[in-house]
Amino acid sequence: MIGRLRGRLEYRGIDHILIDVQGVGYIVFCSDRTLATLPGVGEAVSLYTDLLVREDLLQLFGFTSLVEKEWHRLLMSVQGIGAKASLAILGALGADGVGRAIALGDWKSVTVAKGVGPKTAQRVVLDLKDKAPGVMAMGAHARGETPLRAPTDEVIEPAARASKPAGASHSAQADALSALSNLGYGPSDAAAAVAEAAGALPEASEADLIRAALKLLAPKG
Repeated sequence: MIGRLRGRLEYRGIDHILIDVQGVGYIVFCSDRTLATLPGVGEAVSLYTDLLVREDLLQLFGFTSLVEKEWHRLLMSVQGIGAKASLAILGALGADGVGRAIALGDWKSVTVAKGVGPKTAQRVVLDLKDKAPGVMAMGAHARGETPLRAPTDEVIEPAARASKPAGASHSAQADALSALSNLGYGPSDAAAAVAEAAGALPEASEADLIRAALKLLAPKG
């Protein structure tokens, strides 16, 4: 499995690039949003990658962050969402936008992606809503890392991260608060919800706190 590529950008196409890694050229498909962030031809580039393996096809897809890669993996698990549709959704909304739409049940936002209709968008939100807090926690944790540990230097996949000690720590609460703020909730409402969730779930992880706080913040009635 190819999880990351670092090399020189040799060519830029409409929906893909060619990365030269020590003399070997890799064609990597990317979303419009990712393509817009990449450097110019001839410059160094580093992307997380996901390899699609089929009987008659091998394709690499590139992402600027592990959070974006994780959303691609989850989107691909939804019936009716292939690689092209996943990249269209990520290109239209970005990783944070996808998390916001799914966590809030805003399926209409997902329909802005080319080729994604209302029924498919609703399925995306329904199938992935319970998984959104975990990815949001990953994103909040990544935003809180020091500059010395830039995303392009991260080598540990999400599933291989070391387990954190039990307990709704200040760090877990801070990351949960960051994720809720990123969804657009006001600081006071988000802080109150996280505090209440932490009090009710003293051994909660970041994802558990986010999930519980979202339930507390959901409209009543």
